[in-house]
Amino acid sequence: MFELFPDGPVYEYPQVVNITYSFVWAFILASLIAITHRLTFTGDHYPKNFFQSLVLGAIVTTLVMMAIGDSLARGLGVFGAMAIIRFRTRIDDPRDVLFLFAALSTGLAIGVFGFTISFVGTVLFCAVAGLLHYSPFRSHTYQQRLYFTLSDPGHLERVKELLKQHCRSFQQESATVNKENLVRYQFGIILRHPEHKNELLEAMRQLPEAKQIRLSLYEPVNP
Repeated sequence: MFELFPDGPVYEYPQVVNITYSFVWAFILASLIAITHRLTFTGDHYPKNFFQSLVLGAIVTTLVMMAIGDSLARGLGVFGAMAIIRFRTRIDDPRDVLFLFAALSTGLAIGVFGFTISFVGTVLFCAVAGLLHYSPFRSHTYQQRLYFTLSDPGHLERVKELLKQHCRSFQQESATVNKENLVRYQFGIILRHPEHKNELLEAMRQLPEAKQIRLSLYEPVNP
């Protein structure tokens, strides 16, 4: 009987059976990681390509590890081939990097027939990710950025009072002084309701000390 987690090729079965079994497990476990990432994502615009990258990345890693096997020459050849490819995709969120690394690690473990460690590791990783998502350590995802300039930093409290009225959450991200000695502020905000956008902008424009007001969307950074 074929073991669920053989931790090695079952030699009484054809090689194609062992390889197919490995790719099926790579797909299942990588899909579990991708689904966990999707369920714990709290931004407005989920990157669908990233979901596919998690699954496909695990499958490709499994393929590469099986092709290398125990051959040092193959490993050096694959390393040289991968060095030619330039990966320029920028991933700003460290959490997304960890999910991608988890998917690739799962594929790597399955590629060397480490089914037990890949299964246990994947389940544990997804469980911890879900636990942290619903724990008090969950960080906010600021859906929009508010930019404005103040001639006097002392008026910042008035701006914060407006933000408390229209935003569910906000945080100052930066403050820079330009050549005219004006302070340019950048805030990450979450509006209470989408329709509050125009109300917030209108209230900001009513402040004579606030200039160059701009509100923009940006990709979610941290669920």
